[in-house]
Amino acid sequence: MNIVSRRNTSRRIATNRALSATVACALAAASSAAPASAQTATMQTAMQDADALGTVAARESGRPAYSPATAVKFKASDNVFVKSALEVNFTYRAAFVTLPLFRGLSPQNEAVYYIITDTSDFDVARRMGLNYAPKMRYAAGDGAQLVAINDGVMRFRGNVDFAPEHVVIPGSTMMPFPPRMAKAGAVSDAEWSSMVVLPSGVVLNVQIMHNASGTHDRVKSIDLQKRTVTLSLLDGFQGGKQYYYHLVTDVSEALPAALENGVHTPRLAKVPGYGQSRPADHSALLGFSPVLNGITDTKTHQDQGFAASIANAGIDPINVFPIDPDNDNRSLSNNYSPLWDAHVSMWTPQAMKAGKARRITSFDDLESLVKAGMVTSAMINPPAPGNTYVAGLRPTRAIINCPVIAQPNLAPQ
Repeated sequence: MNIVSRRNTSRRIATNRALSATVACALAAASSAAPASAQTATMQTAMQDADALGTVAARESGRPAYSPATAVKFKASDNVFVKSALEVNFTYRAAFVTLPLFRGLSPQNEAVYYIITDTSDFDVARRMGLNYAPKMRYAAGDGAQLVAINDGVMRFRGNVDFAPEHVVIPGSTMMPFPPRMAKAGAVSDAEWSSMVVLPSGVVLNVQIMHNASGTHDRVKSIDLQKRTVTLSLLDGFQGGKQYYYHLVTDVSEALPAALENGVHTPRLAKVPGYGQSRPADHSALLGFSPVLNGITDTKTHQDQGFAASIANAGIDPINVFPIDPDNDNRSLSNNYSPLWDAHVSMWTPQAMKAGKARRITSFDDLESLVKAGMVTSAMINPPAPGNTYVAGLRPTRAIINCPVIAQPNLAPQ
């Protein structure tokens, strides 16, 4: 079986000069070490930038800028985290979200259209209706890109090529993973990172959805005039609950980028730090656990894992996550991050032979299975110390940028 997405119009992306990591680190350091007066000035600059972005987007879209008064009133049971969302649909295996689009400029001075989902600053998150992820402040370095904002328009140093053909071919009927062929449908240049550092030092999670080369592979529909984009959502488990709906925007490694329909963004691999998931760790990453093998038959409603996804035309792998966004908690110890540090698990041959495989539904469930000897670190995980935050599993050294949109209260499938 050959799973192939649409081919976008080909276009070469020019390479720009390298991002100054020293400057980015200096911005981050200044943000945390500056005196109160300097921090106030920095915060004022960040809020001015947020307001400028919103003002231009409102003028060009004809839709009021986000505020609690203008926001869509979702049901409490929908548990929508990204308050600036315009629509969320929870149809099983066809869930989607509609988000506002912002216009920016590429290094070639061409228009690009992007979304913003998360930020390292609590007040900016409130002002723009985003997830608050203070761990993202540690991304301001080699793995990020500095941007300029002129008259409410963001100018990027990097860009994304949406022209490549997305291809995933299963390995075999009995063992779909690893695939015989896997190519991401979009690849960034050396300058692009979704971790965008504003002049104030605030970090935003930004992803281009459309440019001159084409459109992101997760886009279901896009309206450049109304400045809206509708994106497919992935499912997951957290705390024993299904429907942990999230986006995949970009991925640091080529194979998971192909499997998850994200942009392959090599610069993300430089964001610290793998296997460090505690609030006290100087890491922008948070551990989660995809499953390598598992049940592939969707009729059982126990399907889960990369093998199941590949065998069934790219359905949700239904990964396991530790926590929800905590957008009312302004503490720097707030541990949510959209930059997920993959710790891939696999059922042992003995567990598979005994028919013990099923859906793993929480971190507690994962830990109990590891202790029982039924689940272990996947064979693809390189040698490294185990991460006690993720049941002692080894990190895979792959970062998947997955902003969490909602976790509705629905009956499980």
